[in-house]
Amino acid sequence: MATYKYAAKDSGGKTVEGVVEATDRGGAVGELRRKNLVVLKLDETSSFARGTARLGGGSLFQPKATASAVERVIFTRQLSTMVGSGLALLESLEVLADQAETPGMKKVCDTLVAEVRAGNDLSSAMERCPKVFDQLYVSMVRAGEASGQMDTILERLAEYQEESEQLKREIKAAMTYPVISLCLVIGITLFLMLFIVPGFRQVYESMDADLPGITTFTLELSESLKENWAIWFGGVAALAAGFVSWKRTDAGTRTWDRFVLKAPVFGPLMQKLALARFSKTFATLVRSGVPIMGTLDIVASTSGNKTIEKAVLDSRDSVRSGNLLSEPLAKSPVFPPMVVRMIAIGERTGSLDTLLEKIAEFYDQQVKAAVKSLTSMIEPILITAMGVIVGGVVLAVFLPILDVVSKLGGG
Repeated sequence: MATYKYAAKDSGGKTVEGVVEATDRGGAVGELRRKNLVVLKLDETSSFARGTARLGGGSLFQPKATASAVERVIFTRQLSTMVGSGLALLESLEVLADQAETPGMKKVCDTLVAEVRAGNDLSSAMERCPKVFDQLYVSMVRAGEASGQMDTILERLAEYQEESEQLKREIKAAMTYPVISLCLVIGITLFLMLFIVPGFRQVYESMDADLPGITTFTLELSESLKENWAIWFGGVAALAAGFVSWKRTDAGTRTWDRFVLKAPVFGPLMQKLALARFSKTFATLVRSGVPIMGTLDIVASTSGNKTIEKAVLDSRDSVRSGNLLSEPLAKSPVFPPMVVRMIAIGERTGSLDTLLEKIAEFYDQQVKAAVKSLTSMIEPILITAMGVIVGGVVLAVFLPILDVVSKLGGG
């Protein structure tokens, strides 16, 4: 048994507080509802229950409620099919819990089953698993509950997730070769500098010859890397940690996001990717019946870029004042005129969701084309860089030897 501290409203609308004992959270909610109380807050306070969890009955040994993107898509698609076929929501969740293939996904389904069985809405139950169901997911499910179109909303959610994951996979696949090539360039360079170049120092010292500047620089850099590798490694690690810490601050995030959108080569790609995500998320939420103010909040938080988030939040404030959405967006340099005008047409004609989907499709294609073009451009650049670096090291090492050989030949 666990003890829960609660805050609730009674039948007269008065807020009351107290404690209740139950086997789990769902049982506590059920007990309070039997007393005609509307639960406002419920927290576990039993130290014994927490101690038992640490010894084997709780979070330390039980799997956490987690799910991969693929598992979430399959869950959404299957739940949509079963609910659309007329199967009760609780029964559908129990079926999904029975057939869950991973402990994390089973834990998610068991949590949803317990919450729904206790009388909670599915959207409220999903809020108990924030790492699996984000704000967008919960808001769409809540809209489906209000409209009675749960199966349709879940199907749209599944399609949205599948399209998003497909785009991510294509980008990752396209960037795999450049990343591997860059790692090879760095690895080969370090191998030459740490294990090959130092062996030539004694040869040059025995020759007692004047070394070219490039050879001297290469030897000194090689010796520094070999003797002070901990300092070099620590310096690089400190720079990386400092950058990550700075980027996590609000000012750092805003500065970095502005730089990303304006960076050469990669900037246009990131802008198109952000616009595709913005349009797709916006269209999915509007078509699902989520209120416009809630939609703008979700779109801003899921944009992935502080510059776009600020533009969307500014437009939200403008819409709250009674203005059109397209008016504040036109003032932001992030949104091209084509996007702003299509949104304005959608607002005037009442087909905002359709035009947003058209924008999303357009930028999805643009992102794919840009990634393909960028990949084909990066490949020769990396090959050239590898040739210059490796060739430079080899030239620096053998240049004095070639010079001595040429002098001996001339003599």
